[in-house]
Amino acid sequence: MKIVILDGYTENPGDLSWDALRAFGELTVYDRTPYEDAEIIRRIGDAEVVFTNKCPISKAVIDACAKLSFISVLATGYNIVDVSYAREKGVCVSNVPSYGTEAVGQFAIALLLEICHHVAHHSEAVHSGRWEQAPDWCFWDYPLIELAGKTMGIIGFGRIGRATGRIARAMGMTVLANGSRETEEGRAIARYVDRDTLLKESDVVVLHCPLFPDTEGMINKSSISRMKDGVILINNSRGQLVVEQDLADALNSGKVFAAGLDVVSTEPIKADNPLLKAKNCLITPHISWAPREARQRIMDCSVRNLQAYVDGSPINVVNSPKEART
Repeated sequence: MKIVILDGYTENPGDLSWDALRAFGELTVYDRTPYEDAEIIRRIGDAEVVFTNKCPISKAVIDACAKLSFISVLATGYNIVDVSYAREKGVCVSNVPSYGTEAVGQFAIALLLEICHHVAHHSEAVHSGRWEQAPDWCFWDYPLIELAGKTMGIIGFGRIGRATGRIARAMGMTVLANGSRETEEGRAIARYVDRDTLLKESDVVVLHCPLFPDTEGMINKSSISRMKDGVILINNSRGQLVVEQDLADALNSGKVFAAGLDVVSTEPIKADNPLLKAKNCLITPHISWAPREARQRIMDCSVRNLQAYVDGSPINVVNSPKEART
């Protein structure tokens, strides 16, 4: 069996091992592959199995790679694969449905705490000599915010939303939730409310929902106007949930006090993104998912996906092909 990994670097920059996949056959690992069909086709060649993270697998690629029978996405989101066409051609597509629940929830809180305390800034100030030269025994350059007693509203209350909610509760916050369905586990953490109530009552709004047509651009001028003055927005879900110019305007006017973002609409970020020049906007380069422990879970699940496919009983299938190529 020939196996190709098209863009393995972000999953494994060197601190993990591909050996478990190598045991299945001839493995070729590319750190990065240009997002061009011709080069993707060339690199897949006559491989039967392809692993991809963000490198797209289009209809043209599927047609050109005659032996391709199994695509495994090294992530949860699989919109980079033409899954409908893969199903038509009998190509099985699997993903990793859950690997970073705790990591992503932790990172949402990290963004919030950085906004509340600016720990990195104040540490840098100390190292630059400012504390040594200060006329008082302490100083701070930003308002410091205590979260206990405040309300966090989480839009999208699945596994990750609940993980964030548990941490918020532990810090003394009241948690509101808005999701597609209520669960007993969720009710133990939060009070379920409609979207408008959440926007109106929350001091902190956190986005943990997937990108669907009805969630794209959900944070916009209209929804922001229904939020509290001085609200904090956290988004480490999908950048396209936010109309970025509208958020930038709200940050610059002070309607939104601060935003903590690990995702933007186009990644890597473009120089003309209005959020780069917006006030009180913390942006990190889509790293919520990336602790080693979470990436190891991706690796382990991907190995299980391939083993299940080889055994004839594929798991985590996102396109349910009627029959796979042999």
